[in-house]
Amino acid sequence: MFHGRLSTWFGGDGERLDSGFEIRFGDHTMLRYWTAGESHGKTLLAMVDGFPAGLTIETDSIDVELRRRQGGYGRGGRQNIETDTVEFLSGTWRSQTLGSPIAMQVINRDYKLERLQDLERPRPGHGDLTGALKFLGPIRSVLERASARETAVRVAAGALAKQLLTPFGIRCLGYVVELGGLEIEARQGSLDELRQWRDASEIYSLNPDQDERIKQHIDTAGDAGDTLGGIVEVRVEGLPFGLGTHAQWDRKLDGRIAQAVMAVQAIKGVEIGLGFEAARRPGSQVHDPIVYDAEQRTANHLGYTRPTNNAGGLEAGMTNGQPLVVRAAKKPISTLRQPLDSVNLTTRQPESAQYERSDVCALSAASVIVENVVAFEVARALVEKFGNDSFAEIQTRFELFQRMARER
Repeated sequence: MFHGRLSTWFGGDGERLDSGFEIRFGDHTMLRYWTAGESHGKTLLAMVDGFPAGLTIETDSIDVELRRRQGGYGRGGRQNIETDTVEFLSGTWRSQTLGSPIAMQVINRDYKLERLQDLERPRPGHGDLTGALKFLGPIRSVLERASARETAVRVAAGALAKQLLTPFGIRCLGYVVELGGLEIEARQGSLDELRQWRDASEIYSLNPDQDERIKQHIDTAGDAGDTLGGIVEVRVEGLPFGLGTHAQWDRKLDGRIAQAVMAVQAIKGVEIGLGFEAARRPGSQVHDPIVYDAEQRTANHLGYTRPTNNAGGLEAGMTNGQPLVVRAAKKPISTLRQPLDSVNLTTRQPESAQYERSDVCALSAASVIVENVVAFEVARALVEKFGNDSFAEIQTRFELFQRMARER
């Protein structure tokens, strides 16, 4: 965001001595995070900036998300080595946030980076070749950072953000809807019911009865030395009107969510609401009619409803009071036990790509990652609208906005 201030200085007799326009970029109300660390390095780090003061943090709920990320059918041997837990290094006192940057750590128990040899044969689908040429260095220096292992601390940051969303009635749920070309019919129910079904499924779908069919599909691919991808969906309920904005392209919430999800390793497509299906239908079958129901008008609901939610909860870059629905397409894992053709970078001769320990299918984990990166973007939009100095201030402004919106 642009900030400017006109500054003028005057001498003792009133004569103007100088004037200027001070310009600075950035937004002090922005919630954001960075990550650091390599796949087989000592540790992974996330630093969260702009998180409000005064919120009591439960590390157990973050650890639950980290364990879920390690789970799901089709994962590889590394998940038997790592036991991911979060440690707060800064930004909290007696489990309460201070308003200062929060540093979180997830230690790599499989730390062995210094002992690992470089790869000579880049793997198709990875950043091996491109990164080695871009940085004029070893493949190892690229693959260690490009690895999806980095998403452990992105999940930690998102799980932290969820604890800010929960007091406002905003809840998130991620799950698998298609795996390796097989659709998984989702049961319908409340968010609590959907969560119970998701947690009962080894695939992290909403239909545990389909698990055996999907597990067999994964096993068949694994036996053939192949890998599988699929589609995950995230649903966010309890959103107020007006998170995000239409005013600038880079601040639209749908754009931010798309970027955050697309930046997850192996994600190749993002949809909101109907997504690409909206392009195939006439307008009368796409846009959601607006209905006012006085009986639904409460302290947390303005009474405006939609019989459909084809927009997926977002219109003109802003939440419209309906559930946010985001889907992401994850490609199959690039490291194959039956490697594809490649080239030896030393000899320039054709050889099979190098193999490093990997999963057959990590789609369940992807549903956890996407759920948490979406949660962070929603929390980011929340503090941009209601401030981020302290949790108490956010609550006051949130309640004031709801009251003013009802009286509009």
